[in-house]
Amino acid sequence: MPSEQLIQAVAVTAELCGRTFSPAAAAVFVDDLSRYPEAQVLGALRRCRREVRGLLTVQDVLSRLDDGRPGAEEAWAMIPQDEAGSTVWTDEMAAAYGVARHLLAEGDRIGARMAFRESYGRLVAQARDDGKPVRWSPSLGHDPGGREAVLQEAVRLGRLSIAHAAVELLPGIEDRRPALLAGQERVAALIGGLATKTVA
Repeated sequence: MPSEQLIQAVAVTAELCGRTFSPAAAAVFVDDLSRYPEAQVLGALRRCRREVRGLLTVQDVLSRLDDGRPGAEEAWAMIPQDEAGSTVWTDEMAAAYGVARHLLAEGDRIGARMAFRESYGRLVAQARDDGKPVRWSPSLGHDPGGREAVLQEAVRLGRLSIAHAAVELLPGIEDRRPALLAGQERVAALIGGLATKTVA
C-alpha cells in the first residue's frame, strides 16, 4: 500500500510539471511506482521537480531512480578503453560494453560511446522494470598496476566486499587465500588500510 507521503509527492510533482491527474490516473501512476523502494521513488520525484520540463511520466521517475546503477555518462567513463584497464562494473555495463567493444577496437570512440549509451539505457530500464538489484563485479585488465586503485575504490563505495577485493588482488595464491580471508584486519591492511568492516 503506497504511503500518503508518496501519493502527495506524486501529486505535487505532477502539478509542478503542468499535469493534473484524475483520481483513477493518479492511482495507476502511484501503483506503477509502488513496486520500487519508496525512498528511491521519493528521491526520483525530487529530481523530477528540478529537471522535468513538460508533463510528468512514469518513465521520468524511473529513469531517475537511485538504485546504485550509475548514469550512462558515468558508466561510460568507468569503461576500460583497452584490455590493460581494470574496472568494477554492473551487469548492465558489462553487457553494453560487449555491444561497443568492437567499435572501440576499431578506434571509433564516438560510435562506441553512442552504442554503449543506447544499449546501457535499455538494459538499465529493463532491470529496473524487472526489479533486479544492482550487482557489481570486477573486470581486471592485463596491467596489474591498475587493479589495486580500482578495487580499493569499489570497496570504499560499497560495491565489493574487502574479502572479494583481496582475492582479486592476489589471484593464483590459493594456499594463502584462507589465511587472508580469515582475518579481516589483515585483509584490510593488504589492500591499503581500508576500514575493516566488510560491506555485504
